Order: sequence, then structure tokens, then C-alpha cells
Amino acid sequence: MRTAEIKRRFLAHFAANGHTVVPSAPLPAISDPNLLFINAGMVQFVPFFLGQRTPPFSKATSVQKCLRTPDIDEVGKTSRHGTFFQMNGNFSFGDYFKEGAITLAWDLSTKPAADGGFGLDPERIWATVYLDDDEAIDIWHRVVGLPMDRIVRRGKADNFWSMGIPGPCGPCSELYLDRGPDYGRAGGPEVDEDRYMEFWNLVFMQNERGPGKGKEDYPILGDLPAKNIDTGMGLERVAALLQGVDNLYEIDEVRPILERAAALTGKQYGARSGHLASASHPDDVRLRVIADHVRTSLMLICDGVTPSNEGRGYVLRRIVRRAIRAMRLLGWSGPALPELLPVARDCMAPSYPEVADEFGRISSYAYGEEEAFLATLRAGTTILDLAITETKGAKHTVLPGDKAFQLHDTYGFPIDLTLEIAAEQGLTVDEEGFRRLMAEQRRLAKADAQARKTGHADLSVYRGVLDSGGPVTFTGYTETAREARVRAVLTDAGQRVTAAGEGETVEVILDATPFYAEKGGQQADLGRITVGSGELDVQDVQEVMPGVIVHRGTILHGEVRAGAEAYAQIEVERRKAISRAHTATHLIHQTMRLFLGESATQAGSLNAPGRLRFDFNTPSAVPPSVLHDVEQQVNEVLISDLEVRAFITSLEKARELGAMALFGEKYGDEVRVVEVGDYARELCGGTHAARSGQLGLVKILSESSIGSGVRRVEALVGLDAFSHLAREYLLVSRLSELFRVPREQVGDRVEATVAQLRDAERELEKLRAQMVLAGAGALAEAARDIGGVAVVTTEAPAGASANDVRTLAQEIRGKIAGKPAVVAVTARAQGKASLVVALNPAAVDRGLSAAVLVKGALAGRGGGNAELAQGGGVAADAAPGLLAAVERALLPG
Repeated sequence: MRTAEIKRRFLAHFAANGHTVVPSAPLPAISDPNLLFINAGMVQFVPFFLGQRTPPFSKATSVQKCLRTPDIDEVGKTSRHGTFFQMNGNFSFGDYFKEGAITLAWDLSTKPAADGGFGLDPERIWATVYLDDDEAIDIWHRVVGLPMDRIVRRGKADNFWSMGIPGPCGPCSELYLDRGPDYGRAGGPEVDEDRYMEFWNLVFMQNERGPGKGKEDYPILGDLPAKNIDTGMGLERVAALLQGVDNLYEIDEVRPILERAAALTGKQYGARSGHLASASHPDDVRLRVIADHVRTSLMLICDGVTPSNEGRGYVLRRIVRRAIRAMRLLGWSGPALPELLPVARDCMAPSYPEVADEFGRISSYAYGEEEAFLATLRAGTTILDLAITETKGAKHTVLPGDKAFQLHDTYGFPIDLTLEIAAEQGLTVDEEGFRRLMAEQRRLAKADAQARKTGHADLSVYRGVLDSGGPVTFTGYTETAREARVRAVLTDAGQRVTAAGEGETVEVILDATPFYAEKGGQQADLGRITVGSGELDVQDVQEVMPGVIVHRGTILHGEVRAGAEAYAQIEVERRKAISRAHTATHLIHQTMRLFLGESATQAGSLNAPGRLRFDFNTPSAVPPSVLHDVEQQVNEVLISDLEVRAFITSLEKARELGAMALFGEKYGDEVRVVEVGDYARELCGGTHAARSGQLGLVKILSESSIGSGVRRVEALVGLDAFSHLAREYLLVSRLSELFRVPREQVGDRVEATVAQLRDAERELEKLRAQMVLAGAGALAEAARDIGGVAVVTTEAPAGASANDVRTLAQEIRGKIAGKPAVVAVTARAQGKASLVVALNPAAVDRGLSAAVLVKGALAGRGGGNAELAQGGGVAADAAPGLLAAVERALLPG
């Protein structure tokens, strides 16, 4: 029975029993701050279980896409662990409880396949229950008829379920199928969970848990408002049972990927492994990792996740790179994903047609990530190999943490890959040292960001202001000036004071303010706050915590005193210019989605006076023709002079209206929607123009890459756009005069002139290279013998490029035959000296290393491999000393 058919039968069974079929939520757990990804079928129903929301149905069923990565290192090694999986579930919200859940599960499991069931042999099914759950035991034995010797009591670690975080939980009962003696020992699930495979977990959701670690160390806070049912049947596990295969990697949605990987690498899957995953050959484990990770990557990218260095994007990046790494360990050196991802698409499309519809976008991100990783591997592996050689040469068994940190921080080389490669060479890694350096880097970055936001003040001071007076009221949507009361004055050191005087830098908190605090990509308002005879020049505004808006600035004259009446007024023209830029960002966002597809979602923005920066997800550069069309359509919207309207509504209603929400943002039950006519509609808390015509003009200046799969557009708005076009007109007119051609021919003439200059530069480069290499033969003949090694040390002619120096060293090396050779060449440029060392294989065989010689001469600087290395950055007059240092290192003894 194919996986897609198992899914269909599951949903049909529960729909026929009065359950509402609910679609799977996307893999990213956007609405739950505790989770990166949905890791269980019941996640989207948590508010119903907790009584926070009233469910629109009393019974539901779904097949939920899930992702779990804590056991990623176990993937391929067991029959149960996979990263992406699908969870069949049925749910009751105060309707049926234990007896209903048990009988519905038993009916579907044992009903003959011809009648729409799964046709499992009831004589091979076992059930486990929580220690003191006599009610569940009674139902299994009395109602279902399961013999007592196939009902097993188990403890909290096995039969009390939660998501691993505070929330709903409860005792559970699990169904197991005995796969027979080929898979292990008899005696039930407690004896062998390979032979007895769990395929359905019935959770009697009746409690709420608190924080804690592990499966047992957490408190039960109390009972839920109602007794509920949450069941989970692993779709892949049931598929393995019904398809008669050993593990989830061999089912119809995964096996074709595995087989393609085996064919590419010349491996025969299963040839040297037993039935049990624990008896698998290492090659089979790697093939399973590849199949699992490629499928997971497909599903993650389809649901909007793109590779990055943090959060969900890092999880995706790690999974993609583990798959590529496993392919390379099996001997495949070319791009792997173009061969494997289409197979995964064909496997998953019957259940998820969107993976086929969106495959162009999905493959662009995946293939781009592989290209970037292969480049990282080439650079990082060379550095890591050298570090491993040095560590072994020093008779150490631990790779230093600072080396692992350098690989990660400078070259983007993942720590998990460093660990794997080091382990293959018999080394461990100083993980504690690596994590200490990573933590320090994060601490400094966090402190810097917090300092920019809070001015180094103790957050407890702000908390005290909030507790004593409540949230600050923002009135800037409807007014630009207002009377207010000074609630608190803080010094630049974060101390709360009664008053401050002329020249002091302070933070002022009002009870209400028209000043917009920097957030959502929109810059803060500037302006003045008058307090009696005192006046504060507001230079920054931050919402340091929810409800606390801080005005930071310098007192121009007089005194600012807490408790005094104040008058706050923003710079109106600046606000208008920022608001126009923010509205333009919405229009560009919507228009990009129209031209590039709905996956072109916002990844960041900056709205400043007269200019904007818009970052968005797309796998490749936007063609100039598309940028032109985007710009033209945006300006047509301006000419239409559409009304810009903002209103508050429920999140659910906003989604029904089609309002765009930013991926990964957390929203409350009520949201603010900003719409530009019927053209653009987005959730937004910023300020905007009143009509699109007020923007005047939008001019896109540039489009560039700022990371894998993320592009940036920069644009000018209003008078700034007009001024830019006027300057460009004057520039083109001047070039027209200089080249003596009409303005419309200036581009062609400049292009021709640049081509001529490049041709001349290439000719000069050839001449310079010929001059540099002219003496290579004579230098090789003049090589000196040091300890049986032919040694050449020389300085390259003035003006030689870095490439010329490397070429000269290699040319001299090539002209020395029949004996070990070491060639060292220095060069001087821009006040600095550089060194290149080249060795032939005979010298390397004698234990010499170009990298070691360069690092020895440059006090640890430089890099490369045993045959060719280079370094520099020292003063130009040090060049002779570098050559002398190489010679000394070669002297015997």
C-alpha cells in the first residue's frame, strides 16, 4: 500500500466518523515562539487544548508535516529516526475520550484492506499504557479483546506524552506491531523496540505541564479545561509495516532517492547489512542520511525556509550540507542535488502537489546552497587539513577550539563538519573552547545591539517606569505634536534622576508621545520636547521593551524635570519623507511578488527620509528588465493616486483579506493592516503617506545579493528621486559633450572605450608576465644545495602582481628536475611584503611543507598546502628577512 493511499485511508476513516479534515500547517512554527518547526501533529491545536480559543469543531483529523532534529546524528542508524516525517492524527476537544480513541484506532488498524482499513494482524498487535492507567487497560482487554499478556504498563518516560516544552500533556497508550523473530528478541516492546515497532500513540490529553528537562523532570501544573484526545500515527512507520520493508528509508517516498544516490556512487544498498538498522554497513547509513535529508530539504524550502546562518535557515543549511557531505564520503565529487532533488519531488508530489508546482524556486535555492557549500568545502577543507596535520605533528589528539572557531567564523565551515572530519582522522575537537568563543562573539553582538537600543541602562529601571505608570501611549498615527507629562528622566549611564540640565545627554519617557520609535525597518522620528524653560533635542527614539518608548537626546537649554508638563513635537517633513518611503516599500514588495511569485517575501527593510532598502527572498538575481517593469508598475500606482488606509482587525480576518504577514514575525490576536487601494495589503505598524500620489516618484537604484537566496533593492522616493534623475541627466549631457555623440549613444561609446582599455591592460599583463618569467631558467640553474635540497630564493621584479609571483615560483620549481626542490619568492607592493613558497613532490616526500615554511617565516601568518603556500602583510623592507628565514628552516639540524 503506497504512502499516499495510507494517508487517504486515514483521513477517510476519521471523516466518516464525524471528524473535520484539517490541512497540515506549514513546517515553520510561526505562531509558537517556543518552536522553530512543528514537531508534532497537535501543535496547531494547542490553543484549543489549553482553552485559549474555542475550536470550530469538536473532532478533527489531519496529516501534519513535522520536523525533528535533536536526534539528527541517529538518522540512518536506526529504523525509527528521520528528520522530516508525517504524523497522522485524530483529535477530540471535549468529545470522546479513552474508549473512543482506542476503538477508532483498533478498527482502522485491523479492518481488512479490502474494506478500507490497513489489514494488520490483530494477533501481532501489542498495547502499552501508563503505570496507573487501569481504565485504559480495561478498555483494551474488555472492549477490544486484547489479551492481558499483550498489554504492558510503562513509566513516565515511555507512556506520558508532552511536546518537550510547557503545555498540554497526558498519559498515553501506544500500539506496537510484532515484526517477527528476524527483527529481534521475543517478549514485547520493553524487551526489543526493533522487533516490536510502535506505530500509533494515543495521548489522553488531560494535564498541563511546566518547564523542565527530559521526559520525566517537569511538574504537572494541573488539569486542562476539558479532557481531550490527541493521537499520532507515524505515516512513514505504518508505510514501512504495510510495504514489508525494514525501515522508513525503504518506503516508496524515500527509497527511490536512496537508490539514485547508490547508483551515482556505485554502491549496492543492503548488500552488506542485516535486517536491523543497527546491523547496517556504514555506506548504507550514509545512503539513508542522503535520502532522508534530501527529502527534508525539499519540504522545508517548499514551505518557505531558505538557507541562512541562524534559526530555521541554519537547520536547513545543516541538513543540505550533511547530505552533500555524505555523497562525497561515498565517492561522488560532482553536484549531487540536481541528480537527487527531482527524484524527491516525484516521490512527494502525489501527496503534496505544491512541490512540483514550486520546483523551480525550490531547486534554485537548493542548487545555489550546494554550489556555495562546495566552495566552502574547497577553502575550509584545505585549512582544516593543515590544522589536522599540525595537530598530529605536535603529537596532540585534540584540535584546538580556536582553529574550529576560525573555520566557522572566517570560512563558514560548520562545526559539525569539523567534528566529523576530525573524528575520521582520529582526533577530537575542543568543543568547549569553540563554544566559549562562539558565546563570547554572541555576547558582544547582543551587548552591542542592546546598547544601541537601551543606552546601557539597566532594564529593571524601564520595568519600574512601566509598572508605576503603565504603557506609554503612542499617538503619532493621528498627530505630530501633543502635550504630555514627563514620567521619568534617565542619565546616559542609565540612572533615574529627578532632573537634568543644559548639555546633558538624557533619556526621557513621557506618558504619551507622537514620536515613532525605530522598529519594523522604519527609522525613528526626530524633533524637540519642551519642558518649561528646558528643551530637549530628540536624536533617537527606541521602544526598549513593550510599552516603554524612550526619547534619547541632549538638553539644549534649561532643565528637564520628571513630573513636569511637556510639549512634544516631531520634525514633520522628516516624518512625511519616511512615511513616503515606507509606503513605497509596500508597493515594491507587492510588485516584486507579482513579477517573481509569492515566494519573493520580505526579509528586511529600511525606511529613511527619501530612501528605502528592501530585502527579499529569491534564489537568483532579478533581471534588469524585470526591475524596469517593477519600477514602472510602482510609478503607475502612484499616478493612480490610491488611498492609503490603516485599520485594526483580527489576525484571522486580516488573513481572510489576503494581508501579507512577514515570515517569522509574531502577531497578536489584533493586528494593524495597511492597504494601498486594492493593490497592496500588509500587516504593518509603521506610518504611511495618505495617498499613493504623495510619493511623487520611485526610482530603483540597485539590486544586489546580501546572502544565499536573499536580494536587496535600494530606491529613492519623492524629491530625492527627482534630484537623482536631474544629476544623472547632467552627467549624461557632460559625457555627450566629451564623446561628441548624442545622449542616447553615450552608453555604447563608454562601453567601447572600456573594452579598448581592457584590451590594453591585457597586453600589458602579458608583457609584464613575460618579463617576470624571463629569468626563471637562470634562477633554477643557480639553485643552491642545502642538505640535499635544491633551494632558490629570489625577489620578484617591481610591479609583479600576486598572480605573477605565484606563477614565477611554480615556473622555477618546474625547471628543477631529479631532486627535491624548494622555491621561495618575495614581492613588494604598496609598502608591504609577501612570500610564496613552492615545493615539488620529492621535497614533500622528505617531510617538508610549503605551508609550514611560510608560517615559520611570517610568525604564523599565511596559508596553503604542502606544495604551495603564501602569506604577507609585513613591512616591505622585511622581504630579504623572509627569504633568509626560509633558508634557515632548511638547514640540517
